[in-house]
Amino acid sequence: MIQTTVRRPVTRVVAAATGAAAVVAVPLAMMVPMQVAAAGALPSGRYIVMTGGAPLATYAGGVPGFKATKPKAGAKVDTRSANARGYAKHLSEGHAKALASVGASTARRHDYSVAFNGFSASLTGAQADAIAKAPGVVKVWKDEVRKADTISTPGFLGLSGTGGVWQRQFGGVSHAGEGVIIADLDTGVWAENPAFATLSSPRPDQGTINAKWHGLCDAGAEEPITCTNKIIGARYYGADFGNTVIPEEFVGPRDYNGHGSHTASTAAGANGVTAVINGGVVGQASGMAPAARLAIYKVLWETADHTSGSGTTSGIVAAIDDAVSDGVDVINYSISGSSQYIVSPDELAFFGAAQAGVFVSASAGNSGDTVGASSVAHNAPWEMTVAASTHDRGNTNTVTLGNGAVYHGVGVSPGIGPKPLIRSTDAVLAGADSQAARLCFSSATPGGNALDPAMVAGKIVICDRGVNARVDKSQAVNEAGGVGMVLANTSAAQSLNADFHIIPTSHVNSADGAAIKAYAALVGSSATATISARDTTPVRAPEMAGFSSFGPALAGGGDLLKPDITAPGVDVVAAVAPPGNNGNSFDAYSGTSMAAPHITGIAALVLQAHPAWSPMWVKSALMTTASPLDNKGLPIQRGGADATPLHYGNGHVTPTPAFDPGLIYDNGAVDWVRYGCGIGQFQLVSDPSFCATYGSIDPSNLNYPSIAVAGLAGSQTVTRTVTNTSLDQASQYTPTVVAPAGFTANVNVDKLTVPPLQSRSFSVTFTRTTAPLTKWAFGSLTWTDKRGHSVRSAVALQPVAATVPTEVSGSGTSGSTTVSVAPGFTGTLTATAAGLTPATVGTVTASKGAAGTATFTAPAGTKVLRFATYDADYPANTDVDLVVKKGTLEVGSSAGATAQEAVNLSGDDLGGTYTIQATYFAGATASLGIQVNSFAVSATPVGNLTVTPATQAVTIGRPAPATVAWTGLAAGTRYLGTVDWSDGTNSVGRTLVAILK
Repeated sequence: MIQTTVRRPVTRVVAAATGAAAVVAVPLAMMVPMQVAAAGALPSGRYIVMTGGAPLATYAGGVPGFKATKPKAGAKVDTRSANARGYAKHLSEGHAKALASVGASTARRHDYSVAFNGFSASLTGAQADAIAKAPGVVKVWKDEVRKADTISTPGFLGLSGTGGVWQRQFGGVSHAGEGVIIADLDTGVWAENPAFATLSSPRPDQGTINAKWHGLCDAGAEEPITCTNKIIGARYYGADFGNTVIPEEFVGPRDYNGHGSHTASTAAGANGVTAVINGGVVGQASGMAPAARLAIYKVLWETADHTSGSGTTSGIVAAIDDAVSDGVDVINYSISGSSQYIVSPDELAFFGAAQAGVFVSASAGNSGDTVGASSVAHNAPWEMTVAASTHDRGNTNTVTLGNGAVYHGVGVSPGIGPKPLIRSTDAVLAGADSQAARLCFSSATPGGNALDPAMVAGKIVICDRGVNARVDKSQAVNEAGGVGMVLANTSAAQSLNADFHIIPTSHVNSADGAAIKAYAALVGSSATATISARDTTPVRAPEMAGFSSFGPALAGGGDLLKPDITAPGVDVVAAVAPPGNNGNSFDAYSGTSMAAPHITGIAALVLQAHPAWSPMWVKSALMTTASPLDNKGLPIQRGGADATPLHYGNGHVTPTPAFDPGLIYDNGAVDWVRYGCGIGQFQLVSDPSFCATYGSIDPSNLNYPSIAVAGLAGSQTVTRTVTNTSLDQASQYTPTVVAPAGFTANVNVDKLTVPPLQSRSFSVTFTRTTAPLTKWAFGSLTWTDKRGHSVRSAVALQPVAATVPTEVSGSGTSGSTTVSVAPGFTGTLTATAAGLTPATVGTVTASKGAAGTATFTAPAGTKVLRFATYDADYPANTDVDLVVKKGTLEVGSSAGATAQEAVNLSGDDLGGTYTIQATYFAGATASLGIQVNSFAVSATPVGNLTVTPATQAVTIGRPAPATVAWTGLAAGTRYLGTVDWSDGTNSVGRTLVAILK
């Protein structure tokens, strides 16, 4: 038997989540794997358990006695009908049965039944282990903690003004957002802020709101808020969901931190509200959809160190469930997420929400200047992932030194100087921590202010960015008697932020900061500096924020371009909560958290204009009308160089054309499932038959508004389908391709004529010519018609020298198989075989739920190591997990749901002694003899593995076949070998060859 496989080892993680189930006949009952404790035992704590069966939002029928509850296109899920209540009770009974089966009937904390089917429960480790295997249970997650990740932006985005969206689409700002309900999942709301003022009455959209809104206003137990016709709903998810509520916090939906008030008001705050910060008027603030209604879901709570808001995923998933049931149209999710999985709890709950017609806008993450490439989070195709960039509000200033040198920074405060200049590191208070002084910690931080007032008084202080809040640094200088601050970045990737500091401040980049510090060190006590006043001249924008997380996305391997779009997220002025913001009711925040609600509000406007459009239609409209250019008509920048689609997706949001995009790229639940199976993720959280039933697609072929291909060897063809959004007009479109440098691109049609509300398909073939291998290259595909539509897709391609099979397997003492290599070059392909090496088998005896260990010494020169167990060696339903260490360092693990586990290691020299910890996780017997198979393959051929031909001429893009053959093996023994492929000089890939018994 010959089989080509690509194995993806998984880890059993239980992260907080709820499960979706059958959707459009797609039973999305899945989970991220559960994290196994080192000794094989799970910790006690709160878990989320997903059970089989579809939730209300996606149930399409099939259970006797219950009709379908999945809403029709354009309708909301009805959770109040007798049928829906009965089906929800049916799901809850299944939850109770699962808990009863492990003796935990009283452990249930919350049921999920709308966007997810499952429950949260407080379980012992043994109960969590047992319930994972109970009938009807799909998977289990350990609860996790998530963290929180405008003034001129309406004008910058083209919303305000006589020719803006508000006037042209809705007849004025007072109507912008009518009939739409926005859910904000965040730290709550400061309801008394004028940004959330009661709307005028009577409301022209009240009938529309009444027909869809079924939520409630839980005002809270502590300083309750008052709901109005603006804030129409409020809920909170506190200690009952495992959240820590510090004494200063409000037990209720009232905001302490300010993050939630900021995001809610950015999305839907009132228009023309005077914003005052530190006693000074800074402008008139407005949300994107001022007439939209708000529903507040407080899922994040102020942390004990007052640096952020955080919340459990069990609470977050409950909020998503409630929001869908309540009837919201758009969800804003400015909260951290996974960069690796699209099957984390919140992502799966959003799957159900999106299928139920709810648009989800999620922040891309703030790790662009720390983690860097592949830091983007929220990579599922069913949500909009939003990056952050600047807007055009003028905020530049200068720092002029005593030697005449001038450095440009940003700041919004008045000027000062010349004044004496001192480095914070030269002003350390006696006995204080020097690092705290370098970073300018204020008295509000642990350890207190480390600056010496005797040395700081009357001076401008140079402080380094990092750890504490930027405004905390100026507060520290002010407390010590300083009169100004130069805030210096410590990395070229960091952004410049014009925060509202308590003293005059200029924020400069790392190079200028180093120069200013060098001057102060050289001149000493005679050093001086002058900080200029803010220059209000509008600036070139947008520019990508250094902190904004970017791709290529780990989830999907780069074959889905994320983030999707960028929006203003730097120095955004909006409402905040006074307790957490030095008494201010408004403040400037920066983050992708601030960018996401811009898209949330704009999506609400598009839905107001087109209430029948699905979330994916809205998403496509926003993406294909986005621009890669700034307000000067030049490429968007990042860190002084051209940014790329890996940073901004399809570009910067441009609302005006999104209301009439011409064409859209549609996709739905079945497409998402096939994509998830294609990237090997839904297999992590579903029965093996799931992906076999629904199939998979090449992830580059998901019908997405952008195009990305990672690992392109030679040539690849991608397919897309477009739909005409017009109700009554056909249109003929012509393609224009800007091929990425070093590629050719060919569209298979010269034009597409698309009738109203109908679809047409096309394909594009990309072929590498001279593009540097492994380097991403970028281009675009744009469809235009004579009606003024321009439908643009970003293109991102990563060429590689070849794609080769990851692994081939076979059986028997001799045999052969044919493999195919896709070359990305023209020249000579060389194949070199090593091995086959027989397994060294050691038996580890372990009791159920416990682990045993074995050791294996790999000889010097080992290139490939595999430690494996096999289902064939054990009774059915046996579950074994492996952890491999070298010394005290864990080097690999494999923890799937069966006994088929493998840890693969590769390197130049893997010689040394390894410890293999084998856990008997589940099975029929009280103990088990676990057979650990250890393979060590060097670069030396043994003579029992050959590849024919060993060399062959290849042409770019044309498959190159080769025969892998083995002979002279011992019966009943497993072997492992390798085939290394090269272009005669450099390696282009490796194929593992596994011969089974």
